[in-house]
Amino acid sequence: MPVKMYYLAINNEMTISTKKIFIDTITEYHQLANLSKPKHQLLSVIKFEDLNWKPEEQTISMVRNFYIVALKKNINTNFKYGQHGMDFEKGIMHFMSPKQVLTIESPVDEITNYGWQLLIHPDFLLNTTLSKKIKQYEYFNYRFNQALPLSIEEEETVVHIINNIYLEQDKTADHNSHEIIIAQIELLLAYTERFYKGRDSKEIKNESALLDRLELLIDECLSNNSLSMAGIPSVEYISDQLHISANYLSRLLQKITGRSTKHYLQDKLIELAQEKLSATELSVSEIAYELGFNSSQSFSRLFKMKTNQTPTEFRQSFL
Repeated sequence: MPVKMYYLAINNEMTISTKKIFIDTITEYHQLANLSKPKHQLLSVIKFEDLNWKPEEQTISMVRNFYIVALKKNINTNFKYGQHGMDFEKGIMHFMSPKQVLTIESPVDEITNYGWQLLIHPDFLLNTTLSKKIKQYEYFNYRFNQALPLSIEEEETVVHIINNIYLEQDKTADHNSHEIIIAQIELLLAYTERFYKGRDSKEIKNESALLDRLELLIDECLSNNSLSMAGIPSVEYISDQLHISANYLSRLLQKITGRSTKHYLQDKLIELAQEKLSATELSVSEIAYELGFNSSQSFSRLFKMKTNQTPTEFRQSFL
């Protein structure tokens, strides 16, 4: 299947063209990066210095249908993860789930990143406990838009595990090989969980715990198909469920994310809408209804305000 691409013109003082790409398979990603065919269709370890991206004069936005664990150094480009910038100022390790959006905002003559990229298609995890467990690791969530800092020892640990997977993928595929790679991925994610927990101060831990509860609450509200009946949850409802005041919650979110509670919730709704528009055949009106909007017009206005595209334009871009 060919990689789906389209171009969008954004009008301002200068016209900047945005190339959006939907990459369904790891093989398609290899083709796009001018790499040889992957040795395994459902898993690949790539060195950033082996990527052969052609210089682009426009912003690139990618949606990839597989998990990504990346260790990036010497970053010379600006990244946007979902609706917000990706911060590599202090960290080097980053994680993405299938169907999340990564945008390279600043054109460069040469991309100088180096490090590793581990690509894992969800089908590789089928019939393993990791298939469900990987969804419980919160660092695959859009909220983690700061790359994970690593000490020298921690980086050596990560590189050692990724190198083991890299070497194992070169061997003749067999049942043992699959088990060994799954075990290495589990080890890598377990170490990552330790690294994230170890770097938090007490204040950050308290704030993070509250944000975790907020994420779980919003995810529950958005995933239980009750929006069409109950409507979009209000700021007051969310703060009551967290047993804090609406003002405190808004101040905390403003401090950490730069957004109010209302805007934070709106962004989550738009992210869910984008998934439905790109991965289902539901009409715009049906999606608006499922997300708790009173009308498709109010849904379309918010979507346009957040993305500079109408829902129909966004969907057509993937055709």
